[in-house]
Amino acid sequence: MSKRILTVDDSKTIRDMLNFTLSGAGFSVAQAEDGVDGLRVLAATPDVEVIITDINMPNMDGFTFIEHVRKDPLHKSTPILVLTTESGADKKARARQSGATGWIVKPFDPNKLLDVIRKVLP
Repeated sequence: MSKRILTVDDSKTIRDMLNFTLSGAGFSVAQAEDGVDGLRVLAATPDVEVIITDINMPNMDGFTFIEHVRKDPLHKSTPILVLTTESGADKKARARQSGATGWIVKPFDPNKLLDVIRKVLP
């Protein structure tokens, strides 16, 4: 059975690129449009093994989404990768404090993204 990855991003283009890259590498992909949707999808898809989230999204940003995920005992240690256009040290520090595992800046290199995912997979 393939490993399931949840992608959370308000950009359909980014979601499509992630889906293409991840499913092409043999992963099963669940998608959400923002943090609120991400929590809903995660509740309905408890077998998620890696989460990739943007930071700047409507309704619930990535920091708040990560904090909510970390409160769920089922996903307390699920790897969470931040995929964002942000690159400031303060944002990276806040993401780490929220519980993020890693940080990737957009636009992403598909091979580097897959390498990082394989490193953090449980």
